[in-house]
Amino acid sequence: MANSGKEYEELVRDIQRSLINAGNVPSLKNINIEKNKKIKDRSGIDREFDIYWEFEIGGHTYRSVIECKDYSSRVSIEKIDAFISKTNDIPGLNLIYATRTGYQSGAKIKAEQHNIQLLVIRDQQEQDWTDEDGTPYLKTINFNIPFQIPPKIFSFELNIDQEWLKSQNTYTAQIIGNVFKTEKSDSIFICNVNNNERYSIHNLSKLLHKKDNNMKYGENAYTEEIENGHIENADSSIKIKIKGYSCKYMYYRPIANISQVDFSEQIKAIVEDFITGKKKWVLKNGIVK
Repeated sequence: MANSGKEYEELVRDIQRSLINAGNVPSLKNINIEKNKKIKDRSGIDREFDIYWEFEIGGHTYRSVIECKDYSSRVSIEKIDAFISKTNDIPGLNLIYATRTGYQSGAKIKAEQHNIQLLVIRDQQEQDWTDEDGTPYLKTINFNIPFQIPPKIFSFELNIDQEWLKSQNTYTAQIIGNVFKTEKSDSIFICNVNNNERYSIHNLSKLLHKKDNNMKYGENAYTEEIENGHIENADSSIKIKIKGYSCKYMYYRPIANISQVDFSEQIKAIVEDFITGKKKWVLKNGIVK
């Protein structure tokens, strides 16, 4: 959080918008929160306020102002006195004071006497990450999600049904080779009629986990006998009867994929009511905890 008064005003305005939206009051959703708002007092003198917004409920207009002070030390009673003096001649204002560092005891007493809400809007601190009995909250969680690479087939061989090959006159061994040599592996399909299976040679690698019970890391070999099956092209216009197939493939160990969620990086600011001690966490996405 930069030590700039203007930037701090921007921060306070953003935080106030998040707090209003968190209330889930439909009539407050589209409130215009203004910066450097000038309001005339009873004497006609313009008084400028860092943050201002208003809304109407039941015919009554509610107006709020925030005095923002990006001080490096606690706010003194003199600063609260000045705020009171500034607003004395402007009736009906809800008064809020915001700073990063807190308030002196006299300032707190004076604010309570004049119904001024004292806010500390600041960066997170180490003590924010412990509960009331000192137990630390978890800041980060590591998700170890193993990424399993599918088996990689590097050798594939079909067992053509020789009896079928001899019994028909359409296909010879040479023709069969020519028929499929221009097809990619995802366009050549293995059909096991008895098991009602149809899958491409390309997708076989994804099925080996279920098919090969002896799979181990490293090089493997798998053979499947098919009693009633064939290979075919995509539109099933070409069918070649087979008795099975065999393949060799590599099965690799999972790759460790560690993803870390750092909750502290989600915090935009801590909002603490200095009088009541209640604390809220405002996240960068606008959610209030």
